[in-house]
Amino acid sequence: MDKLFGSSGVRGLVNIELTSTLACNVGLAVATYAKAKCVVVARDTRVSGVMIQEALVSGLISCGVTVYLIGVVPTPVLAYTICILGADVGFMITASHNPPQYNGIKVFNSKALSYVDADQIAVEKIFSEKQYTLTDWKHLGKIIHYDAVPAYLDMVKKAVVLHKKWHVVVDPGCGAAYQLAPQMLKMLGCKVTALNAQPDGYFPARASEPTVESLKTLSKTVQALGADIGIAFDGDADRVAFVDEKGKFVNFDHALASYSAYILKQISSRAKSSRIVVTNVEASMCVETLVEGFGGKVLRTRVGDIYVSESIMTEGAVFGGEPCGAWVHPLQHYCPDGPLSAVLFLKALEVEGKTVSLFVEEVPKYITLRENVKCSNEEKNKTVTVLAETLKNQFRDYTDFSTIDGVRLALKDGWLLIRASGTEPLIRVTVEGKTENVAKELMHKVTSLIQSMLRES
Repeated sequence: MDKLFGSSGVRGLVNIELTSTLACNVGLAVATYAKAKCVVVARDTRVSGVMIQEALVSGLISCGVTVYLIGVVPTPVLAYTICILGADVGFMITASHNPPQYNGIKVFNSKALSYVDADQIAVEKIFSEKQYTLTDWKHLGKIIHYDAVPAYLDMVKKAVVLHKKWHVVVDPGCGAAYQLAPQMLKMLGCKVTALNAQPDGYFPARASEPTVESLKTLSKTVQALGADIGIAFDGDADRVAFVDEKGKFVNFDHALASYSAYILKQISSRAKSSRIVVTNVEASMCVETLVEGFGGKVLRTRVGDIYVSESIMTEGAVFGGEPCGAWVHPLQHYCPDGPLSAVLFLKALEVEGKTVSLFVEEVPKYITLRENVKCSNEEKNKTVTVLAETLKNQFRDYTDFSTIDGVRLALKDGWLLIRASGTEPLIRVTVEGKTENVAKELMHKVTSLIQSMLRES
């Protein structure tokens, strides 16, 4: 692997890019960097999880670290446990929504925030130089097996009280929430029908990523049973997706916008409360439309839940999330939390007295288009940088300009985003317009401009 950390921790194909040797060395490097005395380790259901866990723990013990092993649990349970135990570091062994042949290691600090760029660079330096701080044989670390679920469920019970007996069809996708999600929903008084609620790291029933396509069975089941809602999670359950009472997949942006507006309505009587909502540069402008309609302000970050979480913490935001179902609730903790998001969404429906379809009905339906333009890996980043000034000249009526992640211009009736692919020789173009014509015209202008620049270079 050219670089140890990617956008979501260390990740790769098992026994090709991510090996047990690499996992051991990650444990050594992080323990050395953090001067860790106590860490928490969890994993999802992937078949390679035990192998990666044992190797990682071997490295940690070599540095004299006490390791709390909490087994197969969602990433947010790991994050919450870090706070409960006062641990120095947390490790989640997961490749999130990726296929089963992948695995990864997400690293969290003592505040349950993913390692940011500065942490990653420091760890990579120790890793590359193999400057590990090993302890002597008399002070090797130890393993403590710990049940983290009760404390997490207690937190959920304090956060959410449901009065309606919701009929929920829940689909953990054979992932880390296979047991916790049905248990939590039953605890809150829901009638629960569970699909794919057995641990299976091959993900035989559906792809780990919850999408319109992968949740077709969930949609049909909700419709057939006349259930109130369908709820699904990705492999490590830091993301949540919803299906409405008609069996229709709920657009991620629409769910995010609707819930953001609900949060602002709930704090309307507290004038001094923050009215900031955080999302990333790829989210639909429908989030701004609803948030600003309730006197709030949207802050946009780079793509990646760590940047959303970090901004929520530093800006004192009331809520934030990415348009992939990764929502952060700062009153509880700063890690995206699929199970907590699911029950807080149910509470919002209950407070508003609405079905899922009615809850998202008021969200403006804008048109989003995406295209890829081929560009060599050597040229793609330079091309995006040069495009910044050119685009400002082409769209002089822009209302906002950002280069925090690629180039993003907000316009009166739409927006455009140009980013270099992190893994492929492509420039990714996303546009959104209030109408289809606006979106198509934007896409044509931007792609033509990029292609013209590439021909001239």
